[in-house]
Amino acid sequence: MLFRSNQKKLSRLATASALLLSINVSPLSAQTVAPFKNGDRVAFVGNSITDGGHYHSYMWLYYMTRFPDLKVTFLNAGIGGDVSKQLSRRLDDDVLARNPTVVTLTWGMNDTGYMEWWKDDAQETFRKRLDTSKKYYHIMEAKLKKLPNVRKIIIASSPYDETTTSAPNNVYKGKSAALLKIAEFQQQAAKSNGWGFIDLNRPMTAINQNGQRTDPAYSLTPNDRIHPDNDGHMVMAYLLLKAQGLANRPIADVVVDAGSAKSTKALNAKITNVARTPNGISFNYLAGALPYPMDTISRGWGNKRKQADALKVIPFTKEFNQELLTVKGLSAGNYSLQIDGEAVGSWSADDLAKGINLAEQTNTPQYQQALQIMTLNEERWEIERRFRNHAFIEFNVLFDRGLYNADNKVAMDTVNAVAKREIFVAGNKQNYLMSQYKTVRQAWQKEMDVLIAQIYSINKPLNRKITLTRTN
Repeated sequence: MLFRSNQKKLSRLATASALLLSINVSPLSAQTVAPFKNGDRVAFVGNSITDGGHYHSYMWLYYMTRFPDLKVTFLNAGIGGDVSKQLSRRLDDDVLARNPTVVTLTWGMNDTGYMEWWKDDAQETFRKRLDTSKKYYHIMEAKLKKLPNVRKIIIASSPYDETTTSAPNNVYKGKSAALLKIAEFQQQAAKSNGWGFIDLNRPMTAINQNGQRTDPAYSLTPNDRIHPDNDGHMVMAYLLLKAQGLANRPIADVVVDAGSAKSTKALNAKITNVARTPNGISFNYLAGALPYPMDTISRGWGNKRKQADALKVIPFTKEFNQELLTVKGLSAGNYSLQIDGEAVGSWSADDLAKGINLAEQTNTPQYQQALQIMTLNEERWEIERRFRNHAFIEFNVLFDRGLYNADNKVAMDTVNAVAKREIFVAGNKQNYLMSQYKTVRQAWQKEMDVLIAQIYSINKPLNRKITLTRTN
């Protein structure tokens, strides 16, 4: 089967890459922040990497599929182009007003500047920018310290890749080191407050450097050195989940003995009705979680890669996506595996005795169930992006003009006027033509609520019947 062959090839590539990266990524094995708990509302505060990115959506998908009875809400609170001053300005209205129980803060990419790095006084300019960045961080810090019931996590930004050859433009020598200085400040700030800290900068830089040893054009930010592609965002989600200590928790780990017709192991699963058949064995299987589905479509403006491409550089399957089925005691031969009457694949008795990972089989009913959740979550992400485009206009055009949430003709006229001279405002104007109406925003929110409710209504694992039948 060609499809299974490609799946196995991708799995081997991920395993080999993981071995190469293990030295650099190994410090992340220790838990640095607690996992989210039932009822948490997690606000991801940041710039365009958060605003238009997928890392929080990929992370939420893990929670949706791995913890079916744990309901959390992730809130995108990113706006493109923001520095710490702008984050501070909108912290109350755009973040705290949404009643988060957890706030993650990430900044630095824009704070470190761009064209300034072409000038002779680049380092002096950066020192001034760093002082400004710290100043407005401390304003946010003071506000957040007054909220003891809100958990705070600082996330050091994904890196600026100035060494890749994939993007001929946007070469700002010195920017990557400057971004690392901000990461070091963030780490110390989190430590002094007893807040959580997760570093994306150094691990992702290590992955970039490792890839560039054999391919100078390799990068997790291949398009402009700044914004991760879909695979880069999956790497970010992986690092965040790993920092929460969630690695090496199987979806399920089941061992069935065909000789005695008994289950000898059922981790995060229930096995019932084990019965020998004339040519094999059958049993009912209820897992405690669903496999994590990997998107094979490139999504988001300007992106070229897919979420699944991240498997080439991180051991996500090995550490986070193990749905293990082991069947011992089968007589020699090949066996057809069916789940709920649907053919999944064929394995030898030896392979089954060693164990197979059902999460790598995208045609299982449980994987197809997870794909539905992924699809609904992607639709939710698309609608949420409209809200972030609206927020861009509110905070970059209307806020300082006293027109925040004005929703009137004066606000629209102002947007039209500014759009004539500012390209990013022009790019968001079409969305604002719709979002200027509160009724439209309310309808979008209802759509999102329906999608989320549907996700949590179909994310419960179902009792499946597994049948193994000898074919030769």
